[in-house]
Amino acid sequence: MPHHPDYQKWEALATKLMKGKPFSSLQWQTPEGISIKPLYTAEDLEGLDNVNSLPGLPPYVRGPVATMYAGRPWTIRQYAGFSTARESNEFYRKALAAGQKGLSVAFDLATHRGYDSDHPRVTGDVGKAGVAIDSVEDMKILFDEIPLDQMSVSMTMNGAVIPILASYIVAAEEQGVSHEKLTGTIQNDILKEYLTRNTFIYPPGPSMRIVADIIGFCSKNMPRYNTISISGYHMMEAGANSVLQVAFTMADGLEYVRTALRAGMNIDEFAPRLSFFFGIGMNFFMDIAMLRAARFLWHRLLQQFEPKDPRSSILRTHCQTSGWSLTQQDPYNNIIRTTLEALTSVLGGTQSLHTNSFDEAIGLPTDFSARIARNTQIIIQEESEICHVIDPLGGSYYVESLTNSIINEAQKIIDEVESLGGMAKAIESGMPKMRIEESAARKQARIDQGLDVIVGVNKYQLKDEKIDFEIREVPASVRDEQVDRLRRIRGTRDQAAVDRALAELTKAAEDGGNLLAAALPAIRARATVGEVSDAMEKVFGRFVSTTRCISGAYASEFQATSETLAQLRGRTEAFLQGNGRRPRMLVTKMGQDGHDRGIKVIASAYADLGFDIDIGPLFQTPQEAAKMAIENDVHVVGASSLTAGHKTLVPALVEELKKQGGEDILVVAGGIIPPVDYDYLYERGVKAVFGPGTSVIDSANRTLDLIEKHLGPTA
Repeated sequence: MPHHPDYQKWEALATKLMKGKPFSSLQWQTPEGISIKPLYTAEDLEGLDNVNSLPGLPPYVRGPVATMYAGRPWTIRQYAGFSTARESNEFYRKALAAGQKGLSVAFDLATHRGYDSDHPRVTGDVGKAGVAIDSVEDMKILFDEIPLDQMSVSMTMNGAVIPILASYIVAAEEQGVSHEKLTGTIQNDILKEYLTRNTFIYPPGPSMRIVADIIGFCSKNMPRYNTISISGYHMMEAGANSVLQVAFTMADGLEYVRTALRAGMNIDEFAPRLSFFFGIGMNFFMDIAMLRAARFLWHRLLQQFEPKDPRSSILRTHCQTSGWSLTQQDPYNNIIRTTLEALTSVLGGTQSLHTNSFDEAIGLPTDFSARIARNTQIIIQEESEICHVIDPLGGSYYVESLTNSIINEAQKIIDEVESLGGMAKAIESGMPKMRIEESAARKQARIDQGLDVIVGVNKYQLKDEKIDFEIREVPASVRDEQVDRLRRIRGTRDQAAVDRALAELTKAAEDGGNLLAAALPAIRARATVGEVSDAMEKVFGRFVSTTRCISGAYASEFQATSETLAQLRGRTEAFLQGNGRRPRMLVTKMGQDGHDRGIKVIASAYADLGFDIDIGPLFQTPQEAAKMAIENDVHVVGASSLTAGHKTLVPALVEELKKQGGEDILVVAGGIIPPVDYDYLYERGVKAVFGPGTSVIDSANRTLDLIEKHLGPTA
C-alpha cells in the first residue's frame, strides 16, 4: 500500500463509489502484458532508472535535444507520392508552400521491388501506392524547382535502395549540388522487410552488405545524411503491440551497428547518423511511454560498443500515425484519431511527424484530405501552445511508471533475440514474425467481440453510410506514360556506356566493391532502376520467402462462452459431414504489395473457425493465383488488395480462373477497396467484397453461405 498519508481515505472513498464491485476490477491488463492500476503515486517511481533525467542528457528519456520544441518545433514531414514524378512534384511544391518543412517520398511498389514500369509482373502496381521512378530522369522531375541543397528529403526505400539513392545523388549532381550538402534520410532498413513489409529483392546476406555499403559511402561522402531509418512503424501496422515494436526495432538497430562494425567502421563514424521510425496508434499513454522507453533502451544498448561521441547513443526518431487504425466506416472519425495519435507523437518527443489522411482506409489521399492531415500538425504547433514546455509529461507518476514497464518488458524480448544470435538469426527462426502475427490475430478477435471498441465499426455504427467526398484514382494511363518514357530513354542513351557500367556493377557485387559507388556511373549513363537491380541480382539472386500461418491465437482470445464462435465452428463441422471435406479457401495477395497483415489474420482466423486454408506466396500474378487455386481444389479464393490495384488484378483473377478451367471457384475480395468500386467488381464476377472493419466472423459466415449456395442442396 502506498505511503501517502491520505491513501486509505482515498481507497475508502473509491470503494464506496464502486457500489459493491471489487476494487480490483479497475485494474486491467494491456496486450503488452503490463498491469495498469487505477491510481499511481510517488511511491511508484521509487528506484526507477528512467526518472530524474533531463532533456538532451543521458539517458535521453525526456528528449534527445536540450531545448526540444521550445527551441524548434518538430519537422512536419508528410509522406507522399503517387502517379508520375510530375504529379508528385506539383503536390510537393504546393505542400511546401502551405507550411510543410521537409519531404518524405513514397515510391510505388514496382520501384520498391526493383522492377521497371514495363515489367509484366507490375501491370497493376505502377503509380498506385507511390510515385513511379524508373530512372534518374524521373528523379530529376520529382525534385524540379526543389533545391536539394536546402531541402531535407526522406525516402522510404529498402529493396531497390541502391538504384534509388544513386538516382537521388545524380539528380542532385545535375542540379549542381555536391554530395556533402545533401540532407535527409534513406530508410535502408531491410531487416523489417523480411519481418513484416516484404518489399525485399535479394537474400538477407547480400541485403545486409548493401546496408553496410550505404553506411560506408555516405559516412565518407554525405556527412549530413542519415544512412538508415530503423523502422518499427511497419511492425505496428502488421500487428505488433508497443512492447514488440520497440523491442524488435532496438534489436534491428543492434544488428545494423554490428554489421557496420564488421565492415571496419568505427562506432562514432556512423552511429550519430542512425535514425528511427515508430508507428503511433490509439493507445495514447502507452505510445508516449514507448518513445521515452526507446530512447532509454538505445542509450543503454549502445554503451556496449564504447562510443566516445555522445551523439552515437542518442535516439532520434520520425513518427507516423497509424494507417491500420483508420476506418472505412464513418471515416470523418479518422480526423480525430489522427489528431490524438499526432499529439501522442509530440508528447513522446518525436523529431518529425507524418499525419495520415482520413480517407486512407478507402483510397489514396486527395488534396483535400492531405491538407487536413498537414494542418492537423500546424494547428498543434501554432495554436495549442504545446511547444513552450519541454516534455510536459516528465515526472507523471503514470507515464514514468509505464515507461519503466515497457523498458523491462522490451528488454526481455531483446535478450531473447540476442540469445538466438541477434535479429538476423531470430528472423531466420521465425520468432519475431510469429509473435507479431499472433498479436494481430488476438487484436482482431478482441475487436470482433467488441472488447476493444472502434467507434463506428463495432459500436455507435451509422445506419446509412454515404461517402460524400472525392476519392483519388490513379488511371491506367500512368503506366503507359512511364513505359513511353522508358522507351525514349533507352532509345537515346549510349547503350555501350550503360552496358559497361552495369558490367562493372555486377563485378563489384562479385568482388566486394562498394555497391552504391559502383551504381553511380550506371545511373549517370541512364541505366534504369530495373537494370541496376538486375545487375546485382545476377550475383545475389532474388529472395523468395516462405509463407506460414499461426494457429489458435484468434480462437484463444474468445471467451469460453462465445456463441458466435461455437455456431460458426458448428457450421464448418456440418459442412465436413455433408461434403466429406471442409470448406477450402486460398488466400492470396497479388501484385507487389508485401503488407500481409490482412491475409495472415484471415488465414489464421478462418483456420481456427474450421476452414481448410491455403496461403499463396506473396507477389503472385493473377495467372499464378488461379493455377494454385485449381491445383489445390479450393471452393473460394480470397483476394486481398491494399494498393489501388483491385480494378486490375481481381478481375484478371476471375478471367484466369475461367481460362484455366476453374470457373466453379468463387472469388471474394477484401482490403482497401472504395465502396464506389464494389459494383465494378460484382459486375466482373466477384461474389463479395469485405471492406476494412468487417468482422472476421461475419465475413466467414458470408463466405460459407456463398459456398453452400454454389454447391447446392448437398452442402
